[in-house]
Amino acid sequence: MPDAKPIPYRLVEHPAAAAGSEETEVIAGLEDTPARVAPKYFYDELGCALYGAICRLPEYYPTRVERALFRLRRDEIAACLPREAQFVDLGAGDCAKAREWLPFVVPSRYVAVDIARDEVGSALARLAPDFPGIEMLGVITDFSTRLDLRDGLDPRPALFFYPGSSIGNFAPDDAVAFLAQVHELCASRAGSGLLIGVDGKKAKPVLDAAYDDPLGVTAAFNRNVLLHLNRRFGFDFALDGWTHRGFYNAQAGRIEMHLEATRDQVVHLGGDPRAFRAGERIHTENSYKYTREEFDAVLRRAGFGAVFGWSDEQTPYHVFYATGDRPRS
Repeated sequence: MPDAKPIPYRLVEHPAAAAGSEETEVIAGLEDTPARVAPKYFYDELGCALYGAICRLPEYYPTRVERALFRLRRDEIAACLPREAQFVDLGAGDCAKAREWLPFVVPSRYVAVDIARDEVGSALARLAPDFPGIEMLGVITDFSTRLDLRDGLDPRPALFFYPGSSIGNFAPDDAVAFLAQVHELCASRAGSGLLIGVDGKKAKPVLDAAYDDPLGVTAAFNRNVLLHLNRRFGFDFALDGWTHRGFYNAQAGRIEMHLEATRDQVVHLGGDPRAFRAGERIHTENSYKYTREEFDAVLRRAGFGAVFGWSDEQTPYHVFYATGDRPRS
């Protein structure tokens, strides 16, 4: 069927911080103790490919369990969702997760929101011919600091979609603050809501294996952040001087990912030397895990009203649909 849209898809790019200020921020994190880098720097072209490989690993259950839960409860979940709304896919990546929902929600517009411009562009080019009646828009932005959709939404209802338990990358208070931004956009558009996937708490060995697989794909994904920083900012990290550490911190309720120096070394960050001792770590990512009751409370703190939930109890994983209505006092 020929594409009925005059333009198959559009990309709108919201520039990140100026290059100088971005580099300054990255260097400040790496010079801190402990050192840290934002997980958004995982997602260059190679990082996106490695993440796709992670999602196919037998140890990495979230994608598989969420997909099975969606398929099992699809009709029940879809009955709660607005139809013909703007479908806003947060962290869209290759758009594969949203693709399975498009025939069920029949959106008026599909808005793929992600920091990875090339991946979103390629995904929309593949998606648009299969859904000629749906307007396709890619919004390239870093929503980890501010959800900027000024060019992506009109006044019609919106269905926000945030699968894969990516909300776990935010600390709980930051998750509330981010979801409050989503709620604000929902509240100004009657009939809007949020469909979100959230990983549950489970045994430490299961979680450790999911984030430190024996094949080493997650390790390559983690170390690639250094390669990305080298290319983007001219640093000189030696990849063979770092090893991956991924483990569940039960007390904090989160997976932690770090890169650990295997030897004493000096890295030049924008011309300034930064010494790392053997055993010193760079904290690259957290992934918080929630009980169903804990995340229900997060949604309500963010301002959402009615909250519907579905869970896989065997491998605890939760899906929520929260309406944009204000909660009753």
